[in-house]
Parts: sequence; C-alpha cells; structure tokens
Amino acid sequence: MGVVGVDPEEDRRPGAVLVVVTWNSADVLPGLLDSLELGMAGLRWRLVVADNASADGTPDVVRAKAPDALLVQTGRNAGYAAAFNAALDAVGPLDERTDAVFVCNPDIRLRPGCGAALVKGLEQGTGITAPVLYAGDGRMIRTLRREPNARRLLGEMVLGAGRSGRFPALGEQVTDPDAYRQATRADWAAGPLMAMSRECLQACGPWDESFFLYSEETEFALRAARHGFATRLAPDAIAVHLEGEATVSPKLWTLLTLNRVRLYQRTHRPPAVAAFWGALLLRESSRALLGRSASRAAVRALVSPAKMREKPGPNLTSG
Repeated sequence: MGVVGVDPEEDRRPGAVLVVVTWNSADVLPGLLDSLELGMAGLRWRLVVADNASADGTPDVVRAKAPDALLVQTGRNAGYAAAFNAALDAVGPLDERTDAVFVCNPDIRLRPGCGAALVKGLEQGTGITAPVLYAGDGRMIRTLRREPNARRLLGEMVLGAGRSGRFPALGEQVTDPDAYRQATRADWAAGPLMAMSRECLQACGPWDESFFLYSEETEFALRAARHGFATRLAPDAIAVHLEGEATVSPKLWTLLTLNRVRLYQRTHRPPAVAAFWGALLLRESSRALLGRSASRAAVRALVSPAKMREKPGPNLTSG
C-alpha cells in the first residue's frame, strides 16, 4: 500500500485508505485536502480520489494539490457507491497492512486526529465508525440513526424529528445529546465520512450501486449488522461537514425519498412495504402542505408508478 509521510520508525501505525468521491467538487475539495495532514495524523494512509466525470477541473485540483494521490476517473457520473467501488478496485485486494478504509465527501474538513480516532473505534465487533460532525456554523449534526420503519416515520411527522428522536420507538434520528459523547451503537449513521474495517468490507462485499446516491450507506450498515459488525460513533473523532443540497433541491430530496422505499423493499414483505410507503407519503404530504417544494416533488414521485420503477441515475442529481 502506498503511504503518505511514512517514518520507518512508525511502521506499526495503523494503515488506511482514504477514498474521496468527487463530482464537480473543485470549489470544496482544496479545503478537505488541506485538512488531511493533521486529520490523518497517526496513520499510514493513502489518498484515492474517485471522480465521477467532473466538468469543473476537479481532477486538475487533485493533480496540483495531491500529486501522490491515486486518481480514479470513472468516465461518467456513476453514482457514489459505484465510485467508491471503483476506487477499491483500483487499490486492489486489501491485506493486513490496511486496517481501515474511509469514504469521504469533498466538503468534509477533518479536525486533528480524526482519522486515528475513527480507526481506534474499529474494535470489539465494530465494523463501521462515524465521527462527531459539526456544520460550518458550529452546530452539531445528529448523524446517528435507527433502522427506518413506518412507526418512526409517523412519529417524526407528528412530533418532529427532534422530539421523536428522544424515543427509540418513535424516531429514526438519535437526538439524545449524551449519545454523541460516547461510543454509541446505532443501526446506521449518515455517511459523509465513515471508516470501515478491512474485515467488515471483506465480509460484506461492494457497496450497492443500484441506489446511485442516498441510502447506499444505510444499506451497507444494515448489511454489516447482519454479518455481525456494529456501527458506532467515535466520540473523539471530530469533523466539519459543509453539507450538501439534499434539504433544498427538489430533485435530490425526491431521490432520497424514493431510495428509502427501495431500500425497505429489499428486506420486507409487501404489506410492510405498503405501510412504510403510506407513512412516508403522509409525512411528505404534511410537509408539502406547509409549503416545502422539495416535499411536493417527493409526493408526486411517490404516487407515480413510473417514478417508483425508474432506475436512479445522474439526471436526478442536477437542478
């Protein structure tokens, strides 16, 4: 494995591969790259950038600011999971020198020691670790999640995500502040930055490329749990996420919403899927009535058989 800044006396440091997935990320990528020297301190690590046919010069940014990085160009807007899988294919089989693989959004900023803290948390059956995330304005982002179901969707609709999250039976989002101060186990964690153990990746296989964007990290975490690997918060790992457009773009919110149904279909019988779909429709309809344009778009898609059958693709990520 190629490594960065290796001191021969420190060869016993944990080894990691950091995969950054990019698509038209030239504006935000430099900030991430600038944060890596301190953010990945204490590790032997290799940077791999998987670029989904950016048209804004993102590959040139990688070559200029990180010339030692492995740049993998998919040649198309292949989706998040497909780019991650392409990066791992380019790296080749993981051996005992690689303790963990990171997947990272380009708008993440690692705080010092973040990477090492994430790797340290990968022990005692933990296959996935997530950091404590803060928004650019300093607000902590609640990233821990419970497995989605119809009851939790309805709980969020009635009580709101913040209040419903206080009750495990009624909310998907874990909102208890104490949960973000310790190595809390969750069913999954929102994935702008996460670390996966080599053993977890080898047992679970590639990420599911059928989701294109959103729910791919949920599917992988739930699959990892079925293989006996837990997802946990690494409370000493701190990062900043400048955050994306999912909450403001109708197309992105629609993709996120439809993928929730598609994921639920994988492991539940039709009656349960129908209940989940109905609860999601009710939640988005209530938000649409309050004037949320993204929810109006999601409602239209949920009641369209053609949209429900449509394969997610790059046409849904723009605009």
